[in-house]
Amino acid sequence: MPKKPIATCSLALLLLLTSSCFDVLEEVNLNKDGSGSMVLTVNMSKSKTKLASIMLLDSVNGYKIPSRDDIDLALNDAVAHLKKSNGISNIKTTKDFDNYIFSISCDFKDIESLNGITAELISKQNQKGKTKFNTKNFGYLPNSKIFERRFTYDPSIKKSFDYLENENKKVFEDAAFIAIYRFNDQKVQSVSNTLSRVAPSKKAVMLKIDAMSFIKGEKTIQNTIQLSN
Repeated sequence: MPKKPIATCSLALLLLLTSSCFDVLEEVNLNKDGSGSMVLTVNMSKSKTKLASIMLLDSVNGYKIPSRDDIDLALNDAVAHLKKSNGISNIKTTKDFDNYIFSISCDFKDIESLNGITAELISKQNQKGKTKFNTKNFGYLPNSKIFERRFTYDPSIKKSFDYLENENKKVFEDAAFIAIYRFNDQKVQSVSNTLSRVAPSKKAVMLKIDAMSFIKGEKTIQNTIQLSN
C-alpha cells in the first residue's frame, strides 16, 4: 500500500486512541486452478458505542481523531495501490460507520498475484528493521494439492508491543486474528495447525488466535492444508 498495508493507518490510530477491542478477519476463497478472491476486514463493532463518542472529538491525548473522510481516503489509497498490482481485479471496499466494520476485497489471478500485493512492503520492512518476515504470505501447489499460509515469527513484534504505553497495550487484550480459507473445488484432507477447525463440508478451514498469543509468539497463523479432490 502507499503508506500502510490495506488502509490500516487511520483505523490503527482509532484503535490505539480508544483502547477498543477488535478483530482482524482474513478470508481467502481458492479455486482449483489457483485463482480466487480475498477479503480483509477490521471489525471494531464490539466497541462501537465508545468509538461513536470518540469520533465526535477533534483529538485525544494530543492525537487528531481520524474523520470519516480520513478513513475514506485511506481506503481509496489502498484501492489505488491494488489497481496497479498485477493479476488483481474486482476491487471493492465496504464501510459500516454504524458498527465500525471496514473491509477491502479483490480477485486474484493466482497466488503470486496475491503475494505481490504486500511483497514489496514487507521486503522494505525487512531491510529497514532487519526482520525476517515472509515476503510471500501464501503458497499453493496444484499438483500436490497443498495450500499454505506462511508466517515466520520475529521478535520485533514483541519489541514493538513493549514500546507502547500501557493504555495502548490494552487494545490487544481482547483482539483476535481470524482466518477463513475456503476451497471451492477441493476438500480438506489435513491441517498442520492444531488450532484449526475444519468445516463439516471439508471445504473450509477456520483459525482464530488471540492477539496477545500472536504477539508473544505462543501461537502462529502458519498453516499447511493438504487438499484432495
